[in-house]
Amino acid sequence: MAINQSVRRHLDAFTRGRIIGKLEEGRSVTSVAAEFGNAHSIARRNRRQTAEEIARHTTQATGRPISRFTVARRLHGGGLFARRPVRCVPLTPAHRRRRSLWCREHRNCRDNEWGRVLLTDESRFSLSSDSQRILIWRERGSRNHPSNIIERYRYGGRGVLV
Repeated sequence: MAINQSVRRHLDAFTRGRIIGKLEEGRSVTSVAAEFGNAHSIARRNRRQTAEEIARHTTQATGRPISRFTVARRLHGGGLFARRPVRCVPLTPAHRRRRSLWCREHRNCRDNEWGRVLLTDESRFSLSSDSQRILIWRERGSRNHPSNIIERYRYGGRGVLV
């Protein structure tokens, strides 16, 4: 039976006590989570949290120290990897309508008609020092899933348009 990751269940005090007891016995978090039917990874809920932050929260919750390397190793074992999110410009419904209209108007154009059209390719090069190295935890093959996309509203920083 698959667990729906988007549903968040609140545990009662008795169940929380049982979970803490099993962790204090020395059982692994993954085995305890599987026994109680909970998600083994907090990174599925907050994909932008770093391994260091997850380790810190886990240490505070359990009282046992855990390293960021252990967290990353466990996330990799669960199929999650730190990757750059896809960036896109959000389109409004008006933008979508205009793009769709343009495509319908030009769907029957012939090659000789396209030969008279000048298409330009512009590239913007950033002069700012911000590398925007934001990483998210995601599964293989889920690059274009909506939860893994960061919308970018405008170009930030100085640059050159070529």
